[in-house]
Amino acid sequence: MRRLIHATPLIIFGLLVLVLFSSLDNKNDQLESVLIDKNFPNFSLTKLENEDYTITRKDLTDFPALVNVWATWCITCRVEHPFLMSLKEKSVINIYGLNYKDSRVKAVELLKRDGNPFVYSIFDKKGSLSMDLGVYGAPETFLIDSAGLIKVRHVGALTPDVWEKKFIKYLK
Repeated sequence: MRRLIHATPLIIFGLLVLVLFSSLDNKNDQLESVLIDKNFPNFSLTKLENEDYTITRKDLTDFPALVNVWATWCITCRVEHPFLMSLKEKSVINIYGLNYKDSRVKAVELLKRDGNPFVYSIFDKKGSLSMDLGVYGAPETFLIDSAGLIKVRHVGALTPDVWEKKFIKYLK
Protein backbone atom coordinates (compact mmCIF):
# COMPACT_ATOMS: atom_id res chain seq x y z
CA MET A 1 0.00 0.00 0.00
CA ARG A 2 2.84 2.33 0.87
CA ARG A 3 4.46 1.77 -2.51
CA LEU A 4 1.26 2.74 -4.26
CA ILE A 5 1.05 6.00 -2.30
CA HIS A 6 4.66 6.85 -3.17
CA ALA A 7 4.18 5.90 -6.84
CA THR A 8 0.99 7.93 -7.33
CA PRO A 9 2.75 11.26 -8.10
CA LEU A 10 5.01 9.49 -10.60
CA ILE A 11 2.01 7.87 -12.30
CA ILE A 12 0.19 11.22 -12.50
CA PHE A 13 3.31 12.87 -13.95
CA GLY A 14 3.63 10.09 -16.53
CA LEU A 15 0.00 10.55 -17.59
CA LEU A 16 0.51 14.33 -17.94
CA VAL A 17 3.57 13.75 -20.13
CA LEU A 18 1.57 11.37 -22.35
CA VAL A 19 -1.23 13.94 -22.75
CA LEU A 20 1.31 16.66 -23.60
CA PHE A 21 3.06 14.59 -26.26
CA SER A 22 -0.19 13.42 -27.80
CA SER A 23 -1.29 17.06 -28.23
CA LEU A 24 2.10 18.02 -29.74
CA ASP A 25 1.64 15.34 -32.38
CA ASN A 26 -1.33 17.26 -33.84
CA LYS A 27 -0.64 17.77 -37.56
CA ASN A 28 -2.78 20.92 -37.84
CA ASP A 29 -0.11 23.63 -37.70
CA GLN A 30 -2.34 26.47 -38.88
CA LEU A 31 -4.20 28.90 -36.67
CA GLU A 32 -7.96 28.63 -36.94
CA SER A 33 -9.95 31.71 -37.81
CA VAL A 34 -13.43 32.58 -36.61
CA LEU A 35 -13.83 34.51 -39.87
CA ILE A 36 -14.00 31.44 -42.09
CA ASP A 37 -17.28 31.62 -44.04
CA LYS A 38 -17.84 35.19 -42.84
CA ASN A 39 -17.71 38.48 -44.74
CA PHE A 40 -14.46 40.39 -44.90
CA PRO A 41 -14.53 42.96 -42.05
CA ASN A 42 -15.56 46.57 -42.65
CA PHE A 43 -12.71 49.05 -42.73
CA SER A 44 -11.75 52.52 -43.87
CA LEU A 45 -8.03 52.96 -44.56
CA THR A 46 -5.90 54.71 -47.14
CA LYS A 47 -4.32 53.29 -50.23
CA LEU A 48 -0.60 52.61 -49.80
CA GLU A 49 0.35 54.47 -52.95
CA ASN A 50 -1.95 57.46 -52.28
CA GLU A 51 -2.62 58.60 -48.73
CA ASP A 52 -5.43 60.87 -49.96
CA TYR A 53 -7.44 57.93 -51.35
CA THR A 54 -9.59 56.09 -48.78
CA ILE A 55 -10.46 52.44 -49.33
CA THR A 56 -13.33 50.53 -47.73
CA ARG A 57 -14.58 46.95 -47.94
CA LYS A 58 -16.78 48.01 -50.88
CA ASP A 59 -13.60 48.67 -52.87
CA LEU A 60 -12.60 45.01 -52.67
CA THR A 61 -14.14 43.70 -55.85
CA ASP A 62 -13.47 41.13 -58.54
CA PHE A 63 -13.83 38.03 -56.38
CA PRO A 64 -12.47 35.47 -55.85
CA ALA A 65 -9.40 37.28 -54.57
CA LEU A 66 -6.52 37.01 -52.17
CA VAL A 67 -5.73 39.50 -49.42
CA ASN A 68 -2.06 39.18 -48.58
CA VAL A 69 -0.75 40.71 -45.35
CA TRP A 70 2.82 41.89 -45.90
CA ALA A 71 5.48 44.34 -44.71
CA THR A 72 8.96 45.48 -45.73
CA TRP A 73 10.40 44.29 -42.40
CA CYS A 74 9.05 40.77 -43.03
CA ILE A 75 11.73 38.44 -44.44
CA THR A 76 9.23 35.68 -45.21
CA CYS A 77 7.17 38.17 -47.24
CA ARG A 78 10.15 38.58 -49.54
CA VAL A 79 10.39 34.81 -49.89
CA GLU A 80 6.77 34.58 -51.08
CA HIS A 81 6.96 37.68 -53.29
CA PRO A 82 8.13 35.88 -56.48
CA PHE A 83 5.22 33.43 -56.19
CA LEU A 84 2.74 36.29 -55.80
CA MET A 85 4.28 37.91 -58.88
CA SER A 86 3.82 34.66 -60.84
CA LEU A 87 0.15 34.48 -59.82
CA LYS A 88 -0.32 38.03 -61.10
CA GLU A 89 1.55 37.35 -64.35
CA LYS A 90 -0.58 34.27 -65.02
CA SER A 91 -3.76 36.25 -64.12
CA VAL A 92 -4.79 33.43 -61.83
CA ILE A 93 -6.48 35.62 -59.21
CA ASN A 94 -6.64 39.24 -58.09
CA ILE A 95 -4.41 39.96 -55.12
CA TYR A 96 -4.97 42.84 -52.73
CA GLY A 97 -2.17 43.75 -50.37
CA LEU A 98 -2.57 44.69 -46.73
CA ASN A 99 0.58 46.53 -45.71
CA TYR A 100 0.93 45.81 -41.99
CA LYS A 101 2.52 48.20 -39.45
CA ASP A 102 5.03 49.49 -41.94
CA SER A 103 6.58 52.63 -43.40
CA ARG A 104 4.60 53.89 -46.36
CA VAL A 105 7.74 55.22 -48.09
CA LYS A 106 9.70 51.97 -47.68
CA ALA A 107 6.73 49.88 -48.83
CA VAL A 108 6.19 51.93 -51.99
CA GLU A 109 9.92 51.79 -52.77
CA LEU A 110 10.01 48.01 -52.32
CA LEU A 111 7.09 47.49 -54.71
CA LYS A 112 8.70 49.76 -57.30
CA ARG A 113 11.98 47.88 -57.03
CA ASP A 114 10.76 44.27 -56.79
CA GLY A 115 7.46 44.46 -58.67
CA ASN A 116 3.92 44.92 -57.47
CA PRO A 117 1.70 41.81 -57.46
CA PHE A 118 -1.25 43.69 -55.94
CA VAL A 119 -4.25 45.36 -57.55
CA TYR A 120 -3.52 47.86 -54.77
CA SER A 121 -2.34 47.74 -51.17
CA ILE A 122 -4.26 48.94 -48.15
CA PHE A 123 -2.04 50.85 -45.72
CA ASP A 124 -2.69 49.51 -42.20
CA LYS A 125 -0.15 51.54 -40.20
CA LYS A 126 -1.73 50.86 -36.79
CA GLY A 127 -2.85 47.31 -37.58
CA SER A 128 -6.57 47.97 -37.06
CA LEU A 129 -7.83 45.89 -40.02
CA SER A 130 -5.19 43.28 -39.33
CA MET A 131 -6.45 43.00 -35.76
CA ASP A 132 -10.03 42.56 -37.02
CA LEU A 133 -8.76 39.73 -39.22
CA GLY A 134 -6.95 38.10 -36.28
CA VAL A 135 -3.54 38.61 -37.85
CA TYR A 136 -0.58 37.61 -35.67
CA GLY A 137 2.10 38.86 -38.04
CA ALA A 138 3.15 38.83 -41.64
CA PRO A 139 2.76 37.13 -43.98
CA GLU A 140 -0.79 35.86 -43.81
CA THR A 141 -3.05 35.26 -46.79
CA PHE A 142 -6.84 35.14 -46.95
CA LEU A 143 -8.91 33.79 -49.84
CA ILE A 144 -12.20 35.55 -50.43
CA ASP A 145 -14.63 33.56 -52.59
CA SER A 146 -16.97 34.85 -55.29
CA ALA A 147 -19.65 35.60 -52.66
CA GLY A 148 -17.23 37.77 -50.66
CA LEU A 149 -16.75 35.24 -47.86
CA ILE A 150 -13.39 34.35 -46.34
CA LYS A 151 -12.71 30.71 -47.19
CA VAL A 152 -9.04 30.20 -46.31
CA ARG A 153 -6.56 31.72 -43.90
CA HIS A 154 -2.92 30.77 -44.31
CA VAL A 155 -0.22 31.86 -41.89
CA GLY A 156 3.28 31.94 -43.39
CA ALA A 157 4.69 32.11 -46.87
CA LEU A 158 2.36 31.37 -49.75
CA THR A 159 4.25 28.81 -51.85
CA PRO A 160 3.26 26.69 -54.85
CA ASP A 161 2.80 23.69 -52.52
CA VAL A 162 0.54 25.62 -50.13
CA TRP A 163 -1.35 27.06 -53.11
CA GLU A 164 -2.10 23.56 -54.43
CA LYS A 165 -3.05 22.10 -51.06
CA LYS A 166 -5.20 24.89 -49.63
CA PHE A 167 -6.30 27.41 -52.25
CA ILE A 168 -6.72 25.92 -55.71
CA LYS A 169 -9.79 23.86 -54.81
CA TYR A 170 -11.77 27.06 -54.21
CA LEU A 171 -11.03 28.33 -57.71
CA LYS A 172 -12.35 25.31 -59.59
